[in-house]
Amino acid sequence: MDLSNQDIKYLPGVGPKKADLFDKELGIRTAEDLLRHYPYKYVDRSRFYYLHEISEEMPFVQVKGQIIRFEKVGEGHNQRLTAIFTDGHETIELVWFKGVKWVLDKYKTGIQYVVFGKPSPFNGRFNIVHPEIELASQLPPPEQMGLQPFYNTSEKMKSNFLNSKTIQKIIFPLVQSIKTGIPDTLPAYLLKKFALMNLTESLVNVHFPKNADVLKKARQRLKFEELFYIQLNILQQTKWRDQHFKGFVFGHIGHYFNTFFNDYLPFELTGAQKRVLREIRIDVASGRQMNRLLQGDVGSGKTLVALMAMLMAIDNGFQACIMAPTEILANQHFASLKEFLGDLGVNVSLLTGSTRPKDRVILHEKLRSGKLNILIGTHALIEDTVKFSNLGLVVIDEQHRFGVEQRSKLWKKNNQLPHILVMTATPIPRTLAMTVYGDLSISVIDELPPGRKPIQTYHYYENKRQGLNQFIAKQVEAGRQIYIVYPLIQESEKIDLQNLETGFEYMCEVFPHYKINMVHGKLKTAEKEHQMQKFVSGETQILVATTVIEVGVNVPNASVMVIESAQRFGLSQLHQLRGRVGRGAEQSFCILLTNYKLGSNTRKRMEIMVRTNDGFEISEADLRLRGPGDLEGTQQSGLPFDLKIANLAQDGKMLEIARNAALEILNTDPQLEQNENKVMANQLRKMKTNTLNWGSIS
Repeated sequence: MDLSNQDIKYLPGVGPKKADLFDKELGIRTAEDLLRHYPYKYVDRSRFYYLHEISEEMPFVQVKGQIIRFEKVGEGHNQRLTAIFTDGHETIELVWFKGVKWVLDKYKTGIQYVVFGKPSPFNGRFNIVHPEIELASQLPPPEQMGLQPFYNTSEKMKSNFLNSKTIQKIIFPLVQSIKTGIPDTLPAYLLKKFALMNLTESLVNVHFPKNADVLKKARQRLKFEELFYIQLNILQQTKWRDQHFKGFVFGHIGHYFNTFFNDYLPFELTGAQKRVLREIRIDVASGRQMNRLLQGDVGSGKTLVALMAMLMAIDNGFQACIMAPTEILANQHFASLKEFLGDLGVNVSLLTGSTRPKDRVILHEKLRSGKLNILIGTHALIEDTVKFSNLGLVVIDEQHRFGVEQRSKLWKKNNQLPHILVMTATPIPRTLAMTVYGDLSISVIDELPPGRKPIQTYHYYENKRQGLNQFIAKQVEAGRQIYIVYPLIQESEKIDLQNLETGFEYMCEVFPHYKINMVHGKLKTAEKEHQMQKFVSGETQILVATTVIEVGVNVPNASVMVIESAQRFGLSQLHQLRGRVGRGAEQSFCILLTNYKLGSNTRKRMEIMVRTNDGFEISEADLRLRGPGDLEGTQQSGLPFDLKIANLAQDGKMLEIARNAALEILNTDPQLEQNENKVMANQLRKMKTNTLNWGSIS
């Protein structure tokens, strides 16, 4: 039975219209897609409750009894229907605000029904609004009903009568039809080794489990399968890349690297920076193409490490480039590198959307001739007119902001792929790194340069604003600069922009003698750059801004970061913003301002920020609280795969087991040609719907 080719519209209860909705809203086109649309929760239908047992904590309740009478109140849109329902001892109200005529036609008094729904307290009694009602005579005994699945839908689906209950009714006969057995997607020896359910059993029991124990086993099997194939895919492509792409050999450390190390280093390298440089050195001398992810908190010295890697390339006759996501960050890198290199004689240029046409002509000529050693730029680097003489190393900063295809254009500037160094200041949880960046070697800079004081973080409610203003004044009088950041999450949110502008006016009123500027994404690039530059130069004392200052601004004199409405930011973003201060020798502060009404998760976020400056601890906590799809760094582009049942925050151990299993198999059978492994080769072929070779472009 090949369910992957069975069009969903031919399933009982679907048809063309519902099939179209399934496709557009959930991406479900085939019977297999539907079987892989797993329930997001289950409700125990294995027992009936008496009405006197109902309590406010119960999410759902199932009771059996009769409707005594109906009571209709109001007319038209304000109409409400109430049914008084009894279990033979006590009564409860069933309430409908719509579909009144349909309810009165369908349900009658004096007949045994099973009622299911969420009990809500109202006027000292419980009621159930819009309950599910079924004839008691048509239901199996409760002990046979087990756990009822609930499925994700969309508002559009619900408005077209395609709710969770309908999906359940469509899936039920499909599940019954596979009970005779379907081919497994995992080889028998893996099922035996890890004591996993077969695919048929796991699909039957993930949709209609008889009890919690069998559900747990079904979910474990499906989670393992999902994580295993992600790892198998990543690792197989990495092995393929290592076999097919030879790397340029940077055979020696020469004049530029040694002179810089001996005479130009601004400070002693930390142990972590030295370790990472050794890892890079081994990669670029190995004859294999380097694909390395460099993680490090804001201010940990990633740019200096990247520069020294680029000097290795230059010493061996190659060019290097850095691609940054914004002009501000590209300018920052350009300024940093020029300052680091001084008069060493390394030719560095900057290419952004703002570069003038006549300057571009000169730059392109230098680049083609090989006279230009390092090119720093934005997306402008991937334009067809940009041609290198001999590109040996590509550094990508904050790489999650670039699409894979954009990056692949940069690699293809050479016949032979250059070495790749990907940098991120967003610490990535280990489980996420193993999946999103599973084909990259990972280096971590986990020390800050000497002389940096840990940033002190405080959480204040808005009633502390007056005291905060006094603190800001004290810092400015001491010659420091201040960031005030507002949450403009979407540039189109007018209310956020109003808040920003109101905040700017407020600061101008409170501090009439200070120079205050405002920066946000709606400003034209030139104006934004101009305002930022005034802050960088020290002309502006207080900068009121949105998260446009999150990356790329290095102002060692800025010592205070005030984050307004901090409850609206995720942990990783709060940590990124905090990293804008603490870049000089002075003590720096981060103030998180929130209102009083905070949910438990938000309160936890504030507590974690106050407690620790460790970016990796924060990223792990963010993954636990928000899940991978919402993390800064994955939100813009989404995960490169669709997790249907596994959870990276909870299934880290299983991910490691799956990765090790995949590695063991590929070490003995890299092409999965052995008979027992052909089932895996077939499954991988099904997964690879995109012809782009992801493994070759990081």
